[in-house]
Amino acid sequence: MAAALNIDQPRASKLVAAAVTAGLVRREADQADGRRALLVRTPAGRRVSARIHAFRQEVYAEAMRDWPAADRAEFARLLAGFVESLGAITR
Repeated sequence: MAAALNIDQPRASKLVAAAVTAGLVRREADQADGRRALLVRTPAGRRVSARIHAFRQEVYAEAMRDWPAADRAEFARLLAGFVESLGAITR
């Protein structure tokens, strides 16, 4: 988790503990590696994720409401490429 978020291990542990306490995720044993635990979103966690996603979509739509459709499509294409490239260097 720390590597995925690009933060130190103690901070990641605190964030995970808070998410577990809030009921947003649960830990499950990793069947492939007994030393590891997997984090699985709970129904409450999925609802929060959906609300965050919807909020972001609303904000982006508002910010680009006056953009021509072709510009919005080009921006989406470029942003997707950027995110893919960013993910490749942060793994």
